[in-house]
Amino acid sequence: MAGEDPVLEVRGLRMRYGTNDVLKGVSFEAHQGEVLALLGPNGAGKTTTIEILEGFRMRSAGDVRVLGVDPARGDEGWRARLGVVLQSWRDHGKWKVRDLLAYQAMHYEPYHRPWDVDELINVVGLTEHANKLVRRLSGGQRRRLDVAVGIVGKPDLLFLDEPTVGFDPAVRREFHELVHRLADEDTTILLTTHDLAEAEKLADRILILAGGTVIADGSADQLSLRMATEAEVKWTLRGQRFVHTTTEATKFVHDLFKQHGDVVADLEVRRGSLEDTYMAMVHAFESGQHETAAHEFLAVTR
Repeated sequence: MAGEDPVLEVRGLRMRYGTNDVLKGVSFEAHQGEVLALLGPNGAGKTTTIEILEGFRMRSAGDVRVLGVDPARGDEGWRARLGVVLQSWRDHGKWKVRDLLAYQAMHYEPYHRPWDVDELINVVGLTEHANKLVRRLSGGQRRRLDVAVGIVGKPDLLFLDEPTVGFDPAVRREFHELVHRLADEDTTILLTTHDLAEAEKLADRILILAGGTVIADGSADQLSLRMATEAEVKWTLRGQRFVHTTTEATKFVHDLFKQHGDVVADLEVRRGSLEDTYMAMVHAFESGQHETAAHEFLAVTR
């Protein structure tokens, strides 16, 4: 369960490039051991937000604290507590996998104990390739190495940018288990992904950015329940199969049993997925219904 002390505190974050406001008052928190997914269409401000939190970009306005420190003033000791897994990482093709990770781990030793290199190699599924040159790795294997480089310092806060691109299903499942393990060990994780099923599986909370503002903040279940997306109800009645879509699944099922009683069989209710909710929310925003869409989610954060 997420800890009580905020690891990320963002209040009124604004970013302007010339006359273009990229971020327009973004506010959110993340706590110890929490997995937060940051979603949004291209141009929503996700990358800018992450770069500010990582200390790589100066903000125009707002208050930001990462591990209790303003990232614009973070020193090397502060930076050693962060882990970053980018979409693509600079390629040390002439290094062997184990040697590269050992070299990276060495930089964290003055601050805290990093992962044991061989244990980390095993965790990311590269044991058979530990002595292979990086340039000889496949795309999926390089992606696993990216992850290993990002977590070698046992970070308190981990930024994951599209972490499982190039992973086959088995490796993706192993990576999900690793994310849960890190969270169980009190690592806070900020995940950006276009894989909404992955976000739904991994994240404790979903944050949706659109047009430089937060238009949704809550768990996948909370967002699905609060947004008026349709649920699909399936049931069998006297050997005949029925399917019905409704925005009021609970009431529909209640009325169904009230009318037909115990002869209703094989009942299934499928609520809208995170993808359904996300698409409905972004569509509302892009249709100029931002205030209406945001109102749908006010109760989520109460």
